[in-house]
Amino acid sequence: MVRVPGVLLAVFVGMLAVLFGASPAQAHNVLTGSDPADGAELAQAPETVRLTFLANLNQEQTELSVTGPDGAAASTGAPVVDGKAVSVPFRPGPAGEYTVDYNVLSTDGHWVKGTLAFTLTVGVEPTADPSPTGAPSPTAAEPTPEATPAPPTPQATSSTESTPWWPWLVGAVVLLVAVAAGAFFVRRRST
Repeated sequence: MVRVPGVLLAVFVGMLAVLFGASPAQAHNVLTGSDPADGAELAQAPETVRLTFLANLNQEQTELSVTGPDGAAASTGAPVVDGKAVSVPFRPGPAGEYTVDYNVLSTDGHWVKGTLAFTLTVGVEPTADPSPTGAPSPTAAEPTPEATPAPPTPQATSSTESTPWWPWLVGAVVLLVAVAAGAFFVRRRST
């Protein structure tokens, strides 16, 4: 009968490990899919590049960019977050490999960065807009380099994600079993 308190203590410590041990890993976000898929070879350019993650994303703390084989930006506009997905309009260029870079902030405060790639087998040539008068176009001037935006500063997030309920259910069942076993052994000892 001396072992009963030790068993109850071990059950309680095990329950705490189950309840609190899994929490940090669940707060870390993970890429679960992409359209186009990583390594895909496409004959027709997609209209958008879309990535899907395990947890909801925050618009202000999500970065997504696409770079063409010539090193030029192939994404137009800012990334648009929709729950667990983020997308950016795609501007195709020459045939070759396009690189997709992402950077998202997890609810645990860590940035998750990654890269994937897809290949366009048929490129899109830039369209020339000849002037009807034969005069040089005013847009033929030397292009100005685009400014690179600074990465956002990590901030505290308000997440709409829900905490998993199953660890609490397992913990409650383990606690009830431990209390019932303790009551059973105390009652049995007193008779």
